Amino acid sequence: VQLVESGGGSVQAGGSLRLSCAPSGPTFSSSIMGWFRQAPGKEREFVAGIRNSVTLYATSVKERFTISRDNAKNTVYLQMNSLQPEDTAVYYCAGRTGVVIHQVPSQYDSWGQGTQVTVSS
Repeated sequence: VQLVESGGGSVQAGGSLRLSCAPSGPTFSSSIMGWFRQAPGKEREFVAGIRNSVTLYATSVKERFTISRDNAKNTVYLQMNSLQPEDTAVYYCAGRTGVVIHQVPSQYDSWGQGTQVTVSS
């Protein structure tokens, strides 16, 4: 399933952005949805994941980011508050089936094209 992200942009430190992710097809086929990010010269890293009402966050974004899923709108969101320059990266939406919210990119089989988030100081 192809995923499509939107909502990236440029903000100043302390600002907020909300990313959205929807499938290009009619419905999500993945039970687990995750957000990852990749900064220049760095590996892709886990940001947050959701399965039903269960969520998991990377330590670096806990208390600042919130992942949510609206099945009626067929969309997954990542609300990002108190953004810092170190949050600058391309953010990717990913999906997988199963019961475990993995934090390793290779465990996900559906990916979006990514959306750029730039935070200036």
